[in-house]
Amino acid sequence: MTPPKRQRRHPRKQEPPPQRPPEPAEGEGDDDDRPEPERLFVIGGGDGTEDGGADGARGDLDLVTLVVAHAEPESSAPPEQAAVLRLCVAPLSVAEISAYLALPFSVVSVLLTDMLTAGLVQARAPIVRQALPDRSILEAVMHGLQKL
Repeated sequence: MTPPKRQRRHPRKQEPPPQRPPEPAEGEGDDDDRPEPERLFVIGGGDGTEDGGADGARGDLDLVTLVVAHAEPESSAPPEQAAVLRLCVAPLSVAEISAYLALPFSVVSVLLTDMLTAGLVQARAPIVRQALPDRSILEAVMHGLQKL
């Protein structure tokens, strides 16, 4: 036997259905909330190089490169640079920075390259698993210390 359904003492008020914003005209915009390409171009500072050359330092940055801030954000700094400097007090990967700022990796890599050349941040490769000591060596040291 199933218990009877309970009824509320104070019924909920019926909320009107949410109104949809007016549809944009053809070619006026997309449905998603991505930043406009012009804004991304401005954040990236153009093509990311002052002399218009090849990628250069940007080739050193990948998704797992760790970034650490070396300076405090100045009041005249662009908001994206200030956000990166505040985020990178502790080491963060480029992928994490990209996710926190909700910007594409390509824009973040250009932004970080500019910050690297200005000396505001430092980038370093993550610790490679093979560079760690062998487990058997660590166990031998631990057993030797336990015998003392």
